[in-house]
Amino acid sequence: MHKYLCNPLPLPYRYQVKKNNADGVDVFREAADPTLIRFKDRYYLFASMSGGFWYSTDLHTWDFKETLELPIFDYAPDVHEVNGKMVFSASRGEPCAFFASEDPVSGLFAYVETTFPFWDPALFADDDGRTYFYWGCGNEHPLWGVEVNPETFEPLGEKVAMLQAQHHRHGWERAGENNGGDTHPYIEGAFMNKYQGKYYLQYAAPGTEFNVYSDGVYVADKPLGPFAYQRHNPFSAKPGGFATGAGHGSTFQDTFGNYWHIATMRISVNELFERRLGLFPCDFDANGTLYCNQNFADYPFPLPQGKRTDINRTAPLWHLLSYNKAATASSHQAGHGPEQSTNEDIRTWWAADKTDTSPWYRLDLGSVCTVHAVQVNFADHQVNPTPEWDMYDEADSHGRVIYTSVVKSLYGKPKQIGELAYLLESSADGENWLTLRDLTSVPQDCPHDLVIPGQAVEARYIRISQLAQAVDGVAALSGVRVFGTGTGTPPAKVTAVTYSLSPEGLDMELRWPSLPEADGYNVRYGIAPEKLYNSWQVFGRNALTLSMLNAGTDYYVAVDSFNENGVTAGDVIHAKPQPL
Repeated sequence: MHKYLCNPLPLPYRYQVKKNNADGVDVFREAADPTLIRFKDRYYLFASMSGGFWYSTDLHTWDFKETLELPIFDYAPDVHEVNGKMVFSASRGEPCAFFASEDPVSGLFAYVETTFPFWDPALFADDDGRTYFYWGCGNEHPLWGVEVNPETFEPLGEKVAMLQAQHHRHGWERAGENNGGDTHPYIEGAFMNKYQGKYYLQYAAPGTEFNVYSDGVYVADKPLGPFAYQRHNPFSAKPGGFATGAGHGSTFQDTFGNYWHIATMRISVNELFERRLGLFPCDFDANGTLYCNQNFADYPFPLPQGKRTDINRTAPLWHLLSYNKAATASSHQAGHGPEQSTNEDIRTWWAADKTDTSPWYRLDLGSVCTVHAVQVNFADHQVNPTPEWDMYDEADSHGRVIYTSVVKSLYGKPKQIGELAYLLESSADGENWLTLRDLTSVPQDCPHDLVIPGQAVEARYIRISQLAQAVDGVAALSGVRVFGTGTGTPPAKVTAVTYSLSPEGLDMELRWPSLPEADGYNVRYGIAPEKLYNSWQVFGRNALTLSMLNAGTDYYVAVDSFNENGVTAGDVIHAKPQPL
């Protein structure tokens, strides 16, 4: 039987409280900067501000282990296998230690002290027995690399500059929403893979709070370079859709040899570092180009049971049935009506009135459809820390605390921090209801819950009731997303696409005739007609500025139309750059 995932990944993201500049505190969930590796037949996932790590045998079901001996307030945890041990490091911009373990789940990590400072570490053990270390995070300095002792991790030579920001040539490195800012980008998040004798040094830009946060890659014949910029870049990017961002991640192989890239997705509403994790299929093509498939990357997808065969798919398994459909609720606050949960934007949400002690939400799909999956996304709205919250540890120097213990919910029921309760039902007629998920008696920590019924159901209405929000927040849903098959036909093909390029060749203005039957468009683009490896999904508009281009590069573009009944591929056009 297939197992399915949907981004953001359905993990129990940890709550934290952090002092802000207004002499108050921000309360939010966070996990970011992930490293995921396969070590001794298990997968291990480490992420910033998680207070431990997750482990799994199938990439689907995860267990969590707290790690009191690791520095939980250090950012960008990196884990790699070196000489049969899992080696952990994380950063705070001063001399940081390494930690090694042969059995991370049952055993402890041994402390290995070092003497040099770093941000955003990445170890790499080459197949010749030599070990290298890469690091860097900032808007002025390059990423660095050096060979290190595989036991002490002390440098064996002078550090070497690996790469630096070139945002005047790499449009995707420009800071700002849609790359529209005027500040220098942050270059960070190093990660290394070796493939067929080549070294692929990955990095993130321009900043974690932007929809265009992405990962790029340079390639070399030697672990310390010199490195050349891959022509297809960024290789991981998700600037549009429900949840955006796909930067500062890691690349690994699963049990079957399939490559995956896990990266940071942003919310950044309650706090700048309010973030989630996304998992994306990736591969190397026949020319050794590293790329991800991020078409409809926040729709449900099956985990492969063997060698992957759909790496170049351009349509999702199931289609989105809930976009802009009619929604009602027991109550709502100003600016947080129920329609905010069907607009395909994780950064807006429905929020019940704080006096509503029996909140409910109902969605009308407009007609009876075949429903295969429902993703229920909770938002944190009006969450405040209380004295009942016990600290995981004393706050760090920024006043940050990660929480794990029991609190009382708004409705008076004691629960673990993060636990959510709700009843999810479907109905074809609005009278007779079928239970799809019942967490009312056994709440779970599931802020992004993917519900797959045992078999597809015929439904017009989706209802969520008996909501008990985590901690002291009111009931709030950022997305009730229903996937399946509609009753109509796919939209027509997009024709007559026009484009214009900016003088620098970093932006491309695209326009096409609007199709009234289309919910949106998936713009695929790349460096060759058969290499449309990047994509940008838009809803409700027939224009887009591709702002992530590289100067002096020919691009090929296709605009696919989609609705709840299918995807219709557009013709590929050739967009030639203007002279530099």
